Amino acid sequence: MRYLNLLSGMVMLGFIGVQYNDPDGALWTLYYLVPAALAFLAAFRLNLLRSPMGIRFMWACVAIWLALMVFYWPQIAGFWRSEVFMVEETAREGMGMMLAWLVVLAATLTAQAKPVADNRRLA
Repeated sequence: MRYLNLLSGMVMLGFIGVQYNDPDGALWTLYYLVPAALAFLAAFRLNLLRSPMGIRFMWACVAIWLALMVFYWPQIAGFWRSEVFMVEETAREGMGMMLAWLVVLAATLTAQAKPVADNRRLA
């Protein structure tokens, strides 16, 4: 899961990088920065997320990003087709929010999972 969270965080950073000329880029930077931070914490500082307060915070983020995903859900038919999302910003924003929610969910499930015993220490 470490590599999935690392890759997810890097994708979110890439999404932040393309917000430079967007009129509401600061808002979308926040929308992508939180999932990126959670993914990197899940990859490198999992113990910070496994506290009771950390778990509650993570599930609150899942709920918030789910609400954001519903709010930004594309209303355009066939929004996943390249000829649609290359032209319509609302389709791109909706799909970006879908991915952000998946990143938050993956980081939360990683933090929620029980630790696996490290067999290397036993040898």
